[in-house]
Amino acid sequence: MSVLSLPVARRIALAAQGFADPRPTGSADRRHLRRVLGRTHLLQMDSVNVFERAHYLPLFSRLGGYDKGLIDRAAYRDRGLFEYWGHEASLLPVALHPLLRWRMARAEALEEGWGGPLRAMRDQPELVARVLKRVADEGPVTAGDLHEGPRPSGPWWDWSATKTALEYLFWSGRVSTAGRRSFTRVYDVTERVLPAAVLALPTPTREDAQRELIRLAAAAYGVATETDLRDYFRLRPAEAAQAVRELVDAGELLPVQVEGWRAPAYLWPGAAVPRRVRGSALLSPFDPLVWGRSRAQRLFGFDYRIEIYVPAAKRVHGYYVLPFLHDEAIRARVDLKAGRKAGVLRVLAAWLEPGNDPGVSAEALRAELRGA
Repeated sequence: MSVLSLPVARRIALAAQGFADPRPTGSADRRHLRRVLGRTHLLQMDSVNVFERAHYLPLFSRLGGYDKGLIDRAAYRDRGLFEYWGHEASLLPVALHPLLRWRMARAEALEEGWGGPLRAMRDQPELVARVLKRVADEGPVTAGDLHEGPRPSGPWWDWSATKTALEYLFWSGRVSTAGRRSFTRVYDVTERVLPAAVLALPTPTREDAQRELIRLAAAAYGVATETDLRDYFRLRPAEAAQAVRELVDAGELLPVQVEGWRAPAYLWPGAAVPRRVRGSALLSPFDPLVWGRSRAQRLFGFDYRIEIYVPAAKRVHGYYVLPFLHDEAIRARVDLKAGRKAGVLRVLAAWLEPGNDPGVSAEALRAELRGA
């Protein structure tokens, strides 16, 4: 079994995620969006909007400043992307739709999904059917457009019964996101959202689909443990393990040992191994490079957590802290907040990671912040 040094594994991982690719010299366009998505395969979404929406940040990290409308048009006008559960809520290329239909089928069978939406179908199937009919008759619509009955307080973000039913229909693939109004999801029946050519694509077996998802994860990570691979698209452990074994047997994953890693790792045969990776990037907490906290620790020695739900007095760093990558290392973390009315970016605090040169790291961070 081959042994990879940690610096080599780190460069493989950075290249696989597109950080060795040159940034555009002019305005980023659809080709650059396709290039990034060819690396990451998805953009994770999140409702927090302190600095910027999570799904916009990976392109900034890899391309520099760009027009955010590039993503919005690709998703909601050109229908090249669709929203679904990839690694949590995500924007994904429509070519991946067939690979996730097994998840939709499981949700329809009440075998996968969040408790609230599943309970809606189990306990109130007539409500779900009524909501689906209203979407078909009236869509595109928001949950507020269809609201029925009281809005309870408690879990599920105080979702109404209608919103919970809509989320079950979304999990099961019956409705899709037609657009966003101030980030509020606008629903319509899937047949009116996704291109007919996409819906006509053959549906692979669950086993074939999950094997392909593991391939995509392996290519996106370059080198990874089995846990890393299954987490990329949130696969079940036993099913991911079977897919990994089959890919190893077929020679499509190469078992390796990475210096300092306890678990066995797997190398994607097509992974690039650059001699060095130069450049800087602010990273979203939901960027594939750092969303796996144990992986970030193994690759970069970076101990990272999101402290959104930690009381202010107990936070170690800040509410929404972004890692700062510079020349193959995470050298700092910075707490940012957009002052939208004033049109300024506020740096609430910044922390240097141990062992880094303050002058070099501060200048590199300053240069990257100017472009944010």
